[in-house]
Amino acid sequence: MASSLSQSLPQVAAPSPARPANAAHAPTHAGSRPRDPRLDFYRGIAMFIILCAHIPGNRWTGWIPARFGFSDATEIFVFCSGMASAIAFGGSFARRGWWLGTARVLFRCWQVYWAHIGLFFFIAMSMAALNMTGAFEKNYINALNLGHFFKAPAEQIVGLFTLTYVPNYFDILPMYLVVLALMPLMMGLERVGLWAVFLTSAAIWAAANPYVIGLGPDGAELPAEPWSEREWFFNPFGWQLLFFTGFAFMKGWLPAPPVSKVLTIAAAAFLVFSAPFGSWKVFLWVEAWNADLAAQIRPAWPLTAEWREKTDFGLLRYAHFLALAYLGWVIAGEGGKRLIASGNGLASKIWAVALKIITKVGQQSLAVFVFSMALARLIGFVLDQTGRSVPMTAVANLAGFALIILCAYAAGWFKSQPWRAKR
Repeated sequence: MASSLSQSLPQVAAPSPARPANAAHAPTHAGSRPRDPRLDFYRGIAMFIILCAHIPGNRWTGWIPARFGFSDATEIFVFCSGMASAIAFGGSFARRGWWLGTARVLFRCWQVYWAHIGLFFFIAMSMAALNMTGAFEKNYINALNLGHFFKAPAEQIVGLFTLTYVPNYFDILPMYLVVLALMPLMMGLERVGLWAVFLTSAAIWAAANPYVIGLGPDGAELPAEPWSEREWFFNPFGWQLLFFTGFAFMKGWLPAPPVSKVLTIAAAAFLVFSAPFGSWKVFLWVEAWNADLAAQIRPAWPLTAEWREKTDFGLLRYAHFLALAYLGWVIAGEGGKRLIASGNGLASKIWAVALKIITKVGQQSLAVFVFSMALARLIGFVLDQTGRSVPMTAVANLAGFALIILCAYAAGWFKSQPWRAKR
């Protein structure tokens, strides 16, 4: 499932293949080495998918990765956030020490916190404005399950600011905030040994997923609303495992995986064979198709659901994403050389432009994420009025793509502070 945010998700240059990953912590002159295109490219791809996934009733969501496997664009977002944070924040710990590194992380948490608050109030206001016109049959406040907020705003505002009220649709940034807050702990444990970091991350994940050690389905969680037992849709105690996996790769705590035909075939096979089970709907299809077969496998459904569960980041999601990430690593080539356009042909020129645009969106992913979450609801409103025909859906999605691209370039322009440039 996100993130001025003066840096969006941190704009960083990944270490070049010729240098070890932890060399990224050493101070380097700006522009001394080219940006690694892989991180921002895949992060940019995730931003387009996330927009599609959040447009209500969007036909295009039938073709996003979530329909073909256990993991989806949320995993890309979190994993790449971990990689980017290793450079932007891990370097601060190395250069300035634990206390100042922690201060910088807390400042980022403060920024993400206010992005979350601002996003909520803008969308809540937008849905209220649509309802107030009285011209539409649909209740847009209830469609986003915000009825409790408007019925008891005083209570829910307190919950919103204390993160004890985290409505669905507004849950990625709180999860990201808590995961970021765990970074000082992990950096402190690094002094003890990498084994302490890995063991702690695994233990926190296991606390959110106690089924792996036979302790039942309910683990550590955070309450999402005071009137029910619902937990945060993205449990940060589970999702931190993926964040710190990306963090560990970029920090050099984990070695880069070798490019191997055996690993490539194994990863591809896992993705192909797991595709039919990537959606919970498959189990409903089995029941509709053969009730006797469904009765035989029904006892295993709860266990299966836990292993592929999104809220607590089930183990199958982790394995699926690692397989997908490995193929992305292989396809991109060393240093992302296969992503860089070469030649003077028309196809190369088109790819060069596309790569530049996608990379820009990835560089400004937090600003783009916040913008796209608000934009998706407004696009959904437009589709409610125009209908969801194939051509109209295509126009809506492409218009959304154009707007998040514009947002990325605008965010980059403002961050460059051109008014401070010398003549």
